[in-house]
Amino acid sequence: MRKQEPLKLRQSKQRNRILELLRSTGSHPTADWLYDQLKKEFPRLSLGTVYRNLSTLIDQGLVKKIHFGSTFDRFEANIQPHYHLICESCGTILDFEMPIYDDLNQQAKQLTNFNIRHHKLEFFGMCESCNGKG
Repeated sequence: MRKQEPLKLRQSKQRNRILELLRSTGSHPTADWLYDQLKKEFPRLSLGTVYRNLSTLIDQGLVKKIHFGSTFDRFEANIQPHYHLICESCGTILDFEMPIYDDLNQQAKQLTNFNIRHHKLEFFGMCESCNGKG
């Protein structure tokens, strides 16, 4: 039995621009935001096309989807391990640069029967802007 070659995707201007936009912002945007930014440049672009391209970029390991309970998926091009600060008032997500505590993986592994590969840690509270409104 022959080994199947990995699927090679053709280059896509839209996909490249989505990745470029994600890499140029630290705001963890939604697919709607990306669509709004690109619809003038690509008049025939649909929101479905944005989602399909995001899915492809995620499959290629170039983009991550952020899950934190919001009604809208958020995306980022920073695929290095890092933590997030999430504002419970306005929904802002910020990258939080602090050391990644890999020893948490070992501690969890010792306390369970799980083979822990990684963890996700998010800090919830109020951003500087929302704190000032109170």
